Formats: sequence, C-alpha cells, structure tokens
Amino acid sequence: MRIDLHTHAKLSKASDFSPAYYDEMLREAKANGLDALALTEHFNTRHFFDVYDQLDRLFPYNGEHYEAGSLKIFPGMEVDVRETGHILLIGRKEHILDVRRRLEPFTEKDAFIPFAELMTLAEEVPLLKIGAHPFRESTPLHHLDRSELRRLDAFDLNAKDMYEYGSETNRRRVERFAAELGKPVTAGSDTHQCLQYGSVYNELRRPCRSVADLKQAIADGAYDIRVAETLPVQVKASIMLKKLLKQIARLEALALEPSARESAV
Repeated sequence: MRIDLHTHAKLSKASDFSPAYYDEMLREAKANGLDALALTEHFNTRHFFDVYDQLDRLFPYNGEHYEAGSLKIFPGMEVDVRETGHILLIGRKEHILDVRRRLEPFTEKDAFIPFAELMTLAEEVPLLKIGAHPFRESTPLHHLDRSELRRLDAFDLNAKDMYEYGSETNRRRVERFAAELGKPVTAGSDTHQCLQYGSVYNELRRPCRSVADLKQAIADGAYDIRVAETLPVQVKASIMLKKLLKQIARLEALALEPSARESAV
C-alpha cells in the first residue's frame, strides 16, 4: 500500500475548494501509483469545513476514510502552532472536524495555539500526529521543547524541503533529529498541485484500513520511504505551475471586477 501522508486539496489557502481541480489531483495521484493519501489541508484555509462537506457529496465515507474509486483518502489537517511550526493531524472525520471546531479561536497568525496545548487537544482522540517539515526555514519545529516534541508520532520528510535544501542532506538531517527523539520519519509530498504526487511516499508492508492501522504500522516500522529520481523535476514543475495558476486566478478576479461594479450600478 503506497500512501502520501501530507497532501492538500486546494491550490492555496485563499482559494475555494474546486471538485474539478481535486478530481484532477486524484487522477494524477492514481497515475503515480498511490493507493492512499492523507488530506492535510491547512486548518485556517478559506472555508475549511466546505472541503469536507463537498467530499461527503463526492465520495462514500466508510467511517475511516473516503473511497475515491481505488484511492483511499484519510481525513486530516495541518495546524500552525504559536511557537512557529506546522503539525499534521490525521484521523477519523468526526475527530478531525471536532478538533478543528475547537481551534476556531486560534486561526489568526497572532493567536495560534501553543504546541503543548495542541498536543493535549489532539491526544483526547486517536489521531496520528506528525511534525511537518521540521527544518523548513520559514516554519521549523526543531527549536521546540524536546520533551513536548516526543508527544508526536513521527516527523515529516517533505518533498518540497528535499528539493529546496537537497534531497540527501535534508533526509539525513530529519532522520537524525527524529532518531534523537526516538521517533520514526514518514514521507509527504506536500502537494498543492498534482504534478508533485509520487515524488515521495510511504510503501506499507501491510494493508491499512484505518488511521489506527496506519499509526501501528508506522510505530512498528512496517513501511519503507520511496523517493522518486524525478523528485527535483516534479517539485520544480509543481512550484512553477502553482505560481502560474495563482497569477491566472488573480487576472480572472481582476477581469470580473468591472462587471461586478456594473451590475451593482
């Protein structure tokens, strides 16, 4: 079972969820050999709950994951913490949505939840907790208190960071840091755009039908991280395409403004 544990459904936080765009994402995920993914959309993205409302309309949910044809989609989200850093939370839909509702007072940049408080909140339900891109310059995690960091289940080997800082250099750094804390490392593409799927993923040695299964497989080390030789090209192309699509979206918004003003008159 091949699974990507860090993925997004939208081009950016500012955009709305588009079923057509996400359908393209999923088709590319399947084409790149993935069997499953964790949808870890940013917790403070525009209209967060709409993402799951629309997924409910698009795919059957079996109590553990969505069934997008042959592809499993495990619910999750990516949460900012006050000290700087991002945490991936993955679990049953009802648990993810409940934690997200309780994070409503913490969605603004100057009011993010403290890391220890987030861990306490997340530990109330059976969630998989992964420290995202621990050495990313803009949102590191390595500076946090180590006794608190040990409350995580794993650390994220991130395709974007492997491209930015060097694949082998970043991997050694993340694996050494995780080992010092007695934690495993898992792979995530961090894709907002479909070309990045398959650049890095986890190959599980046994099928996992629930987040509990995933958590146990990771704890047991019953998986291998696979890194595509094409990772630099995939990530670079994805970054370039993401910038282009965002520029197009801005131009389309500007083009609509005169029409909006005319209709208002």
